[in-house]
Amino acid sequence: MDSSAAAEKAAMAAMTEEERPVTYSGGDAPPPTQLYGDYAVIQSTTPAAGSGRTFVRVDALRMEAADEEGMVWVRGRVHTLRSVGRNIFLVLRQATATVQAVLAEGGDISRAFVKWAAKELPVETIVDIRARLAPAEVKSCSQGDVELSVARLYVVSRAAPTLPFSLEDAARGEPTGPDDVLPRVGRDTRLDGRVLDLRVPPHQAILRVQAGVSGLFREFLTAAGFVEIHSPKLIGGASEGGADVFTLDYFGRPACLAQSPQLYKQMAICGDMERVFEVGPVFRAENSQTHRHLCEFTGLDLELQITEHYSEVLDCLDGLFVSIFDGINARHSRELEVIRAKSPFEPFVYSPAGKNLRLEYPQAVAMLREAGVEQGDFDDLSTEVERKLGELVKVRYGTDFFILTRFPSAVRPFYTMPEAEDERYSNSFDIFMRGEEIVSGAQRVHDVEMLARRAEAKGIDVNSLSSYLDAFRYGTPPHGGAGIGLERVVMLFLAAGNVRECSLFPRDPKRLSP
Repeated sequence: MDSSAAAEKAAMAAMTEEERPVTYSGGDAPPPTQLYGDYAVIQSTTPAAGSGRTFVRVDALRMEAADEEGMVWVRGRVHTLRSVGRNIFLVLRQATATVQAVLAEGGDISRAFVKWAAKELPVETIVDIRARLAPAEVKSCSQGDVELSVARLYVVSRAAPTLPFSLEDAARGEPTGPDDVLPRVGRDTRLDGRVLDLRVPPHQAILRVQAGVSGLFREFLTAAGFVEIHSPKLIGGASEGGADVFTLDYFGRPACLAQSPQLYKQMAICGDMERVFEVGPVFRAENSQTHRHLCEFTGLDLELQITEHYSEVLDCLDGLFVSIFDGINARHSRELEVIRAKSPFEPFVYSPAGKNLRLEYPQAVAMLREAGVEQGDFDDLSTEVERKLGELVKVRYGTDFFILTRFPSAVRPFYTMPEAEDERYSNSFDIFMRGEEIVSGAQRVHDVEMLARRAEAKGIDVNSLSSYLDAFRYGTPPHGGAGIGLERVVMLFLAAGNVRECSLFPRDPKRLSP
């Protein structure tokens, strides 16, 4: 035994019973004499009524949250720990909220307690703390008006002493200048350790905004009389046409993963459901490594009957997006603040519902040509051209959000209704945020003969669509709808730069884990 180990053993032997670290079962509340130590593995042995302790969330720590003794119980992760003399300063983190806790030698806090905490609490360890709540000014924590004076501390789950990367390094944004040489963690490394990466407050905040967008989508449409549906993701033929589909064997028959719920939400309209929406996975076998493409993403889809004109769909989407944008700003101000602390971005600019810009495709082509961009009358817009159009719109109209209508028929799916006056154009649209497309939609073809002709013209085997086409043989109301990429909406609202930052566990051509 070396001298340091012997000294440690002697120090432990000299401790009083009250000073020794304990292993506590986690059943009842720890006795007052056991000030620190490790819980045994918590296996739900506590009665259903619990131990009688009331835990306060970190983001709810205010002076009025203390009990009659001025104390609180808090559970959190050790975000940082530093020793200063005979004191230890901890930052506890819970989700995106942080608070400072101080363990100071003196009174009931023995030197052995302080030494144990300094040695036995690697960062990311989960702890329970009983502490006195005191007013303070702590600029480095989200809870800047209070701090915790630790009286008792117990380890719930100890983290490994060495992490794949430092959360502090992962939380740094782009360098602020040539003198900023602090270490940073690359995106691929972070995504390889995504569970740890999600603990970085701004990264988790992005996913909380994503959840908010999904909830706001549901809220608006449900209030507007839409019914939520859940369409199959195993289908017998491509739903969008083309080769970008994942194929598989389905009990000896060829099948594929759905590229969208398109065919099924239309069939729901054929079934007189009138207005439907879905939030679900979408699969695209696109061998693309761009900042905006994923092989699996979350689709926000809607479809509705129209009475006279597909502008009814545009009116619905205009109101929907304004509701989402307003909701993000109102409900997620805390998350936006956390995200901006790492990656500052310009607020997203849009107009009230009903007043957002609508451009027709020929107008957009004319704007691009005026700016020196070569763009054919009936050619699709490339990503670069979309960005340029977004810049031109921002300068001329002062908005980050606009709708582009009357796309050429040649660049739209087979089920898109051609324009009556000029079939070279279609009753379709895209919606843009910060110069990138986030919605594609249209009035759909509801005449079965026209639908079959257009499918064949696009090179699609109509036999693979037999059940879809049959749905239109018994009288189908005019209808239209749209598909929205959830992760893209979040990426562009937050100017996040890469859609992978806005996906829980992203899937692209090179990433199938974790």
